[in-house]
Amino acid sequence: MNFTDAVTVAGTRRRDDGYLVADARIARTGIQTYLGSEVGKPDMSTVKVYRPGSEVFADDTLKSAAHRPVTNDHPPELVTSENWKKYSVGQTSDEITGEGIFIRVPLMVSDEAAIKDIEAGKQELSAGYTCDLDFTAGVTPTGEAYDAIQKNIRINHVAVVRAGRAGSKVRIGDGVAPWGIAPLTSDQKPHEEKIMTLKTVTVDGIPVEVTDQGATVIGTLQTRLADANIKFADAEKAHQAALAAKDADLAKKDAEIDAMKAKVLSDADLDKRVQARADLIALATSIAKDVKTTGLSDAAIRKAVVAAKLGDAAIADKAEAYIDARFDILAEDAKKSGGSDPFARVVSDGLKPTGDAHTQANDAWNKSVNDLNAWRKEA
Repeated sequence: MNFTDAVTVAGTRRRDDGYLVADARIARTGIQTYLGSEVGKPDMSTVKVYRPGSEVFADDTLKSAAHRPVTNDHPPELVTSENWKKYSVGQTSDEITGEGIFIRVPLMVSDEAAIKDIEAGKQELSAGYTCDLDFTAGVTPTGEAYDAIQKNIRINHVAVVRAGRAGSKVRIGDGVAPWGIAPLTSDQKPHEEKIMTLKTVTVDGIPVEVTDQGATVIGTLQTRLADANIKFADAEKAHQAALAAKDADLAKKDAEIDAMKAKVLSDADLDKRVQARADLIALATSIAKDVKTTGLSDAAIRKAVVAAKLGDAAIADKAEAYIDARFDILAEDAKKSGGSDPFARVVSDGLKPTGDAHTQANDAWNKSVNDLNAWRKEA
């Protein structure tokens, strides 16, 4: 990540050739507090970053401060050989030393406009550098807690600024220019590739490289999408269950309607039923003359006939099939009795309604119709 530290210019003077020279303390050890958004942790309000002496005064860190370009304000990108002429107004020397908790670097400003800005009050220097942030929390040897450690500090340039964000204190993220702490690459192609550390996120099966913040946003959106899909699936399941219940209810109603239709007799069926009822009543009275049939079902008539002819003991605790069989036997016997049986004569000779016989036939017909109507009411 890229950072800036601000310090006050000290010991400035003009040389005979007009160049301005000065001493600069461009980095220090200790803990600095930064906004979480500045260091790629938007979920944290502030982040305490520890810069140990072992990193600040490491050989590679000190060497990186030598012969660095001096700029008038921070450039919007790393200073490289490709843009050095565009941004550089001077250069640091190679006499890098440690001074207490600071790195001390002499520098020279060779651009007249920048020199005049310094003499007019633009009195702070801000080091722009790259480093790695290790987000491993811990405690310093002096007992101070921190959230992350700066490692592999590499100076890129030293900028002349009017007012560093933290005044004379060394601090990450000078707000004067858009340098900030954007994660730029430290290679020689800052315009072509500006992301230093990327994460690979799979979106719809396609791997995509994004920043930490982009990965967080994509992860949040993917979670919301998954939750929405679950809710939709649950709603669809409930909808299908409701449709199935409705279909079952409709099927039950259709079955009830079909059953009711089956109970309704057509005119032809009704005529057949009336004729069958009349035949049964005539047969019953031919077997047992005084048997009562009014209001009885067909099965009850057959049972009454068997009881009338054979006694109640013949039907006691007997199944309907047994009673029907006994009735059929009595009917066969009645047929065999020939002329002595009125029913047999009717069956043999056919109906010849004359006199009282005609009246009796009509009465029997009307009685059978009334009995059938009584049966229909029961049904």
